Amino acid sequence: MTMTSRGRVPMVIPADNIPGPGQGRWTYEAYAALPNDGNRYEIVDGVLYMSPAPGRGHQVAVGRLYRHLSMYVEDTRLGEVYIAPFDVELGPQMVVQPDVVVVLNAHLHKITESRVIGAPDLVIEVSSPGTVGHDRDKKKHAYARAGVPEYWIVDPWSRTIEVLTWEAGNYYSQGVFEGKAVLPSKIVPDFLVHVEQFFA
Repeated sequence: MTMTSRGRVPMVIPADNIPGPGQGRWTYEAYAALPNDGNRYEIVDGVLYMSPAPGRGHQVAVGRLYRHLSMYVEDTRLGEVYIAPFDVELGPQMVVQPDVVVVLNAHLHKITESRVIGAPDLVIEVSSPGTVGHDRDKKKHAYARAGVPEYWIVDPWSRTIEVLTWEAGNYYSQGVFEGKAVLPSKIVPDFLVHVEQFFA
């Protein structure tokens, strides 16, 4: 976990001082015009947010999730898998960078060279102490409104994964899984990797 010099955990914060259209009015076009300053930005409901740099546990989990998922999805020819940073434009004022994204064959038309336009089939967020609230609140609601069928929230510190499935506009938890459990995914069925294999 990355801490500041005063022991405060870096949080996801509104990027209020970034020149642009103003909070509440950010779009993909304005976002895409931002200079590459090394920060990670996303837009939720037209508000530009800046996320803290990820730590080691986060990066290990992201790498292992991507490796296992890409091997499984490619071997079974289900679709394609992407790893952050890769933009997902859920709507005109909703641009996010999930840690891992799965798009099934039926929806490959949503993928362009620069981004996914519309709801992917599965999004995965690997939370940190500074992002967990954002992942479970604003981003969860954004994914639900866009109709993303499945959302996994990964916690590297407790070594758990919660699987959320979308139904009638809301997410319902299928449970929190750990250890030798396998995930009950409808998007990647028979994905028989133990949860513990995603963590260092």
